[in-house]
Amino acid sequence: MAVTVPLAQLPQSLGPFEAVEAAYPAELTAIAEAVQRGLPVLIECDKGLAPFLWRCVRDRLKSAGVQSVYLNGRPDPTAQAGPMAAGIVATMIGQLRDAVRGATQQQVIVIPHLDLLTTSQGGLTAEAREVVPLLYENPNLVWIGFKDPSMALPKVIESLFPRRVAILGIGRDRLRHVITEREARKFGREFNPYALYTFVSGQHAARLRKILPAVTGEDFPSDPRPAYDQLRQATQSSEAAVPNIDLDRDIGGYAQVKSRLRTEILDLLQERAKLDDPEAITRIEQLIPRGMIFWGPPGTGKTLFAKAMATALGAAVTVISGPELKSRWVGESEERIRQIFVQARQAAPAIIVFDELDSFATARGTYTGSGVEHSMVNQLLTEMDGFRRNEMVFVIGTTNFPESLDPALLRPGRFEFQLHVPFPDANDRRAILSVYNEKLSLMLTDDAMEYAVRRTAGVVEGGTSRFSGDHLQALARSIARRRIREQSTGATDIADVEHALTAHLDLPRLTPTEERVVATHEAGHAICALHCEHAPPIERISIRGDLAGALGFVQYGDQAHKYVTTRNQLIDHICILFGGREAEALLLSDLSIGSGQDYERATGVARGLIEQLAMGADARVWPDSEGRHPEREPSEPTKQRIEQEVRELLESQRRRANALLVEHRAEVEALRDVLLERKVLDRASMTAVLAAQHR
Repeated sequence: MAVTVPLAQLPQSLGPFEAVEAAYPAELTAIAEAVQRGLPVLIECDKGLAPFLWRCVRDRLKSAGVQSVYLNGRPDPTAQAGPMAAGIVATMIGQLRDAVRGATQQQVIVIPHLDLLTTSQGGLTAEAREVVPLLYENPNLVWIGFKDPSMALPKVIESLFPRRVAILGIGRDRLRHVITEREARKFGREFNPYALYTFVSGQHAARLRKILPAVTGEDFPSDPRPAYDQLRQATQSSEAAVPNIDLDRDIGGYAQVKSRLRTEILDLLQERAKLDDPEAITRIEQLIPRGMIFWGPPGTGKTLFAKAMATALGAAVTVISGPELKSRWVGESEERIRQIFVQARQAAPAIIVFDELDSFATARGTYTGSGVEHSMVNQLLTEMDGFRRNEMVFVIGTTNFPESLDPALLRPGRFEFQLHVPFPDANDRRAILSVYNEKLSLMLTDDAMEYAVRRTAGVVEGGTSRFSGDHLQALARSIARRRIREQSTGATDIADVEHALTAHLDLPRLTPTEERVVATHEAGHAICALHCEHAPPIERISIRGDLAGALGFVQYGDQAHKYVTTRNQLIDHICILFGGREAEALLLSDLSIGSGQDYERATGVARGLIEQLAMGADARVWPDSEGRHPEREPSEPTKQRIEQEVRELLESQRRRANALLVEHRAEVEALRDVLLERKVLDRASMTAVLAAQHR
């Protein structure tokens, strides 16, 4: 069986009531049969569809000899109006009271605005408290109630309806019955309901009868995309927009992230669009995850990747801030989640992005606030479980802390696809800067580009976070602003990059004596690092106070091994930490407070190596100060032995650092002197200084 439908098999003309009958035959039959059996029915649908649905149900009930009363809230035109006209709710309550107390035999009562009897948070209004007893007063009545999908009903009202029918959008198998032959000509010589469904899955039949006739263009076009674009504009909500972020053109680097996004999502959807076998299409749709977690450090582009995915799919994006979603009013947060999902399904294809998902979707049982988070998670799970598999609606949650998310969110069928977006490595940074170099016309020289890549290998100046994509964008924008201010038309060189990185910093003003201490300290770190086999490469040394909030800093490049840390690396790290302290003792015969901080860090590494990583003589893990690894508490002799081993490890690496500095004292002094002169050294300058000592 083919996907496409010959145009001759489509209706020649179609009104809205005919379309509703053709779109929802099973639902209409189920409603009418339940009412005839005396079962109240709650119909959840868009308010624009409710009048059409009711007329179709009424006609079926009439043919079965069942009469009904429709409480529309409109005043009786024959009644004399009072000095003040009653509102729709008051009028509806009056009509309801008359119907309940006047019925002596079984009768069907229809309430088209049932959700008006509640507050927007699903609680009972004063009017509703009057209505509830009426709903339960007369057992001879059979109720048909209509409610909006985005609004909740109180349990006391919901429990009145043993049968519930939800109608949101239209089923793909019924789409061929609500488009006429003339309208289908705008999309090609054969009608492909699968292609059309991508853009109208959330539109009900009555609304489709307004949208489809408005599509203009030639019949049987060679390219139907303009017709689909018109549908996209007609169904797109005001709160969502289709972004224009190309995965390759606008996002630099991250080849592995892009590859996974393509192979597991985008390529499958493209393959689905090529198929002409309904069964094969259904199999692919069942494989595509609808919920995704994009996780990683702040500023790495998680939301940007979501927008790039939306661009590739032609999907509208709604970005929701998790913290802003929470409300102190009972039920308001859950209602907002319902509204978001309803709007996204109506605007399909669509992507909902919950930014900072962990702000409300942390593991249940860990909440310390009002408890609204528990209800929000439940509502989110309910909405995600209500998706049709063939709907083009995706939910993406971004977070910096995936381990804190509720496990119920991560099971298959919900947020089953997880994408890690890490800090950019050297290749990623080069690609990101290349994107901004072209977009902002920075005219970076090759040397300036490579310097920027190396310079952004460590932590952000003045902070503790590594350079992310956002930081690189800020660097590029700073360069661009300066070029505009100075009306520069030449190339951007290394000095321009350095100025953009440091011009905004409030640098400390050190005295000559203080500078000498800092320069000696950092030279000691650097020389030890150069002569430790397992240390990462040095990219830059500064004594300007411009890195990580310290007076001086040795910035290291990207490590060759990112995922495995060895015992030798940790031991070399301890030795390097002692380098600054031992250099001060050797050349200044004094110690600064900074050397004490290094000693504290070295002690932490040594203690972790022995107590937590099982790399000591006992080769086992001991409980830490937070109670992790709750094994048997070590005896006093064992504790003393552990303390002795920590002291011996620290002392051995202190002596090692001292020996390296004594052996290479000339290099330490040369590096210190050049640092005092230049304040900052990059890798090339440092290499030249040290090479001069060996001539």
